[in-house]
Amino acid sequence: MNGPVVVGIDVAEPGRAAVDWAADEAALRGLPLRLVRAPELPSGREEDAALLAVERARVTQEHPELPVTADLVDGKAREVLAGAAADATLLVLGARGSGGFPALLLGSTALHAAAHAPSPVAVVRPTAAAADDPAVVVGIQGAEHEEPVLAHAFQAARRHGIPLFVVHAWTYPLFMGPGHEVPVVYEGAHVEEEHRRAVAEVLAGWRERFPEVSVTTSVTRSHAARELVAASAGRRLLVVGRHGRPRGPIGRLGSTSQAVVQHAECPVVVVPV
Repeated sequence: MNGPVVVGIDVAEPGRAAVDWAADEAALRGLPLRLVRAPELPSGREEDAALLAVERARVTQEHPELPVTADLVDGKAREVLAGAAADATLLVLGARGSGGFPALLLGSTALHAAAHAPSPVAVVRPTAAAADDPAVVVGIQGAEHEEPVLAHAFQAARRHGIPLFVVHAWTYPLFMGPGHEVPVVYEGAHVEEEHRRAVAEVLAGWRERFPEVSVTTSVTRSHAARELVAASAGRRLLVVGRHGRPRGPIGRLGSTSQAVVQHAECPVVVVPV
């Protein structure tokens, strides 16, 4: 897709971090950058327009070859961003903490966008440490429907010229009740080997398509969110899929993806599947 990289403009520092990240990403991809802001109050339109102008000038100065547009769009932020994401290659938002825990909580607008936007959504927090292990991390379940997630991760690793670290965490299945056959005794080594085989099969074709990307894997018995958050420390980017059923306050953002965007230490991209 050749749509723009769209970034939501916030008055807080997380918004500026997101703008910088989005500008770098747009320049690397060779795509235009679109700055979007929804006025919080009708009386603040002049201040919002001035903020957009300042940010556009700042980005243009740092990336003189990058086409940059800035739009002040009336409406609720959630609706404005959803509309902006419709033809975007990527929607970028700052992780705006609330409730006194900025390192842990994600603003409701970013959380809603990550759950509902039709495009991939990048969530960037300003407190993320520098990438001392420049790698892209991707979490997979080992299923066929994860092709968009793997495509995004492999392409990102290739663009940045860095390795890809694939994380697959598994747990023993739960007893489901009458009519569901599950083994009474689990052979841990056998189950783990089956998961390793499944991951290897999923990645085989991707390794052939992206021979220049160095790939390592981690297959472990653990909770996916825990492993992915731990893997995010010092990394360049973390990519996850948007799983879950379309109901409840977080929409289609599953528990693992929600935990990752809330707690990861590096930028996170949530890819709809």
